[in-house]
Amino acid sequence: MIYTVTLNPSIDYIVHVADFKPDVVNRMTKDFKFPGGKGINVTRILQRLDAPSTALGFLGGFTGNFIKEALMAEGLHCDFTQVADDTRINIKLKSLTETEINGGGPLITNEEIQALKEKLSQITKGDIVVLSGSAPASLRKGFYQELIAIVKAKEADFVIDTTGQDLADALEDGPLLVKPNNHELADLYQTEFHTIEDIIPYGKRLLLEGARHVIISMAGDGALLFIDDGVYQSNVLKRPLKNSVGAGDSMIAGFIGAFEKTHDPLEAFKYGVASGSGTAFSDDLATRELIEALLPEVEITKIG
Repeated sequence: MIYTVTLNPSIDYIVHVADFKPDVVNRMTKDFKFPGGKGINVTRILQRLDAPSTALGFLGGFTGNFIKEALMAEGLHCDFTQVADDTRINIKLKSLTETEINGGGPLITNEEIQALKEKLSQITKGDIVVLSGSAPASLRKGFYQELIAIVKAKEADFVIDTTGQDLADALEDGPLLVKPNNHELADLYQTEFHTIEDIIPYGKRLLLEGARHVIISMAGDGALLFIDDGVYQSNVLKRPLKNSVGAGDSMIAGFIGAFEKTHDPLEAFKYGVASGSGTAFSDDLATRELIEALLPEVEITKIG
C-alpha cells in the first residue's frame, strides 16, 4: 500500500482575472476550488494511475469537510485526523502574472499529533509513505523526523518532498525518492547553478548522503534522474502551459505509482515526466488519458 501524509492541506482557490489591478474592484472571469496539499495531489494522481493509496494528514472545519468530500467523490481512500481548527485556504490569482497567497495552517494539539501517529503506525513492511509539503507553524521543528522514525520502525519505505533542514535531516534514513527542484537544491547546498552541468555534482551528492533515487525538476529544461548507474535527462514536452500547481507532486506520483509495479526507475521516470507535464498542461491535475497520451513523447537520455 502507498500512503500519503499531508500535514497542511488546503483548499486551492484558483481565481482568473483578465487584467488584475490593485485598489479597484476586479471581476473574475472564472474560478475553481480544488482539494490541495502536496500529499493530496499525489494521492489524486495515484488513483488515476490505478495505484490506490490512503491519504493521511490533518483536516478540520468546513474547509476540511470540503476537501474530504471532494476526495471521496473521486473514490479516494481517506483516513485523515480530525482537528479542531480550520484547514487553510490558498489563493492562486492568475492574471497577466501569477500570484499566490497561502494560509499559515491550523493550530495542531498534542492529542491530534498523537492520533495521526497512531494511524501511521498501522503501516506494514514494504509499504511506501509519501511525506510531502510544509507543516503548520504550530508543529514543532523536526516533526518529519518523528514520522520517519515510525516508518523505519515498521520497515516501510518513504519519499520525502520538502525543503531545507527537513530534507537534509531525512537523507541519512535512506528515502526511496527525493525530488527538489533546481532552486531548492541550490538553497539546500547554499550555491548557485548556471548550467545543467553545475547541478550534476549536487544530485550525486544527494545519493551519497542517502537518497536511493533523486529527481531534480528544472521547469523548462526538463528533469534529471540520478540513480546508482548514472544520470538521465528527460526532454521537455510541448503544450500550452496552464498550471504550475501540483506538477511536481504529479511527477512524484507518476514515478512512485510506476516504480511500485515495475521496480524500474527509468520506466518510473517516464511516468513521472508524463504526469508532471500533464498537470502543467491542465487546469487541475492531469487525467489518466492525458498522461497516457504524453508517455510516447517522453525521451530519456543518459548524460552521465
